[in-house]
Amino acid sequence: MSHFERIRDVISGPFSPEIMRQRTAAGWQLVSIEWRRELPGEMPVSEGAFDEDIPYGLRISDDCQRLEVEPREHQALVLMMELLVQDFPLSSVVSDLNEKGFRTRAGRPWSRITVFNMLPRLIEIGPSLFPTAEWDARRQKFVRMV
Repeated sequence: MSHFERIRDVISGPFSPEIMRQRTAAGWQLVSIEWRRELPGEMPVSEGAFDEDIPYGLRISDDCQRLEVEPREHQALVLMMELLVQDFPLSSVVSDLNEKGFRTRAGRPWSRITVFNMLPRLIEIGPSLFPTAEWDARRQKFVRMV
C-alpha cells in the first residue's frame, strides 16, 4: 500500500517559481494552493473558504509544518472507539472517559453530546486505527470476552 508524505510551505514574501522547481526536483507534486485574506470587522467567510479547528486527536507539530498525533487525545479516541465497538451506551462511554481523567479540548468533562459529536471524527480515524498493533491487541481481548 502506498503512503504519502505532505508538507506545507509557508510563504512569507512574494511567491518565487524557484520553490516550485526545488520541490518538483525533489519528487513533490503540487496538490493544492491555499489562499488567505484578512476580513474587515464581522464580514462573513466567503463560499469555498473555511475556518476549521484542528481535528480532535491532532495538534500542530513543533515545526508548524504539519499536524501530528496528540497522544492524550488519541488515547481518548481509542477508548471511545473500543467502548462503542463493544456496543456500550454513550452514557457508559462518558463515565469511563471522565473516570479515567480524559477531558474535552476545552478542559471540560465529557457528556453524551460531546461524545456523540466525536462520532464523525471516530469514523474518519477508524481506517487508520484498525490496522495498528495496538488495536489488534484490543481486538484479541474482545474475542476472548465473547
